[in-house]
Amino acid sequence: MPKQTISKQTKPQEIDFDKMQGLLPAIVQDAASGDVLMLGFMNREAFEQTMRVGYVTFFSRSRNQLWTKGETSGNRLEVISASTDCDRDTVLLQVRVQGEGLVCHNGTRSCFTESLPVTKQPVQAEGSLP
Repeated sequence: MPKQTISKQTKPQEIDFDKMQGLLPAIVQDAASGDVLMLGFMNREAFEQTMRVGYVTFFSRSRNQLWTKGETSGNRLEVISASTDCDRDTVLLQVRVQGEGLVCHNGTRSCFTESLPVTKQPVQAEGSLP
């Protein structure tokens, strides 16, 4: 697989918080293994705190407040690098997991542990609908 290259540096003020009513999806990836650990949402304040302090902080939509991942469990996420997608409306945070390494509130390393069935349908001729 080709290595991802970062082509330019984006200024924090160029991040688009407007597309999702003030929120920004933040994908968290283990910097060493490449495993996707979780997805959270950040408002501008959470994003700025994450970039300033160096530990992942999210905005809790259910509690309507900021929370720093691992503040109670000790499984903190130290930011190693940060990048944005081409639309500047999503961030990818590569992290070093601290503590026991159990990132998910269910006690697993990754939040992505539940598989979904994929039922592929036969491909139709071009121009026809399935």
